[in-house]
Amino acid sequence: MKLVYTTIKSSTFVYTNYTLTTMTIEEVIKSTVKMDNAKKVILNIMYTQNVIQDHFNELIKPYDLSGEQYNVLRILRGQKGNPANMCVIQERMLAKTSNTTRLVDKLLLKEFVTRNVCPDNRRKIEVLITQKGLDVLKELDPKVDAHERAFAENISQEELELLNKLLEKYRTQQN
Repeated sequence: MKLVYTTIKSSTFVYTNYTLTTMTIEEVIKSTVKMDNAKKVILNIMYTQNVIQDHFNELIKPYDLSGEQYNVLRILRGQKGNPANMCVIQERMLAKTSNTTRLVDKLLLKEFVTRNVCPDNRRKIEVLITQKGLDVLKELDPKVDAHERAFAENISQEELELLNKLLEKYRTQQN
């Protein structure tokens, strides 16, 4: 899948049949109202997050996974063979409002994880990724890497570093 880039104006990237077209946020949402830069930034971030999420969801759809389930699998793979309890999974989730128990239950049905009572503390549940879960991630890894590279294809390394710093700065001030 090769993305073709068409430049109209520099601002927001929009996927249209795998063609990346650049448009201002006002053009994207068809707004005729003058917006200040703070509002534009928020709208750009929200809109861009949806574009990225929609494309990512298309990648994982054939595997019958949601983005949150994929996130749980990646967290568990990062445990390097050690189980994680529900609190550890919840604190590492990208979406902090995710229902971790429900996500683990769905992954359990797909046989991507196992769930056991902790032998040292019977109130604690330990979750471990299975070989089947690891195999799915291994198959998805190159596709996810390509998705991430496609996002960054039209952005220089310096711009990526600046974007990361600015997003981290914003997030830090919100905590």
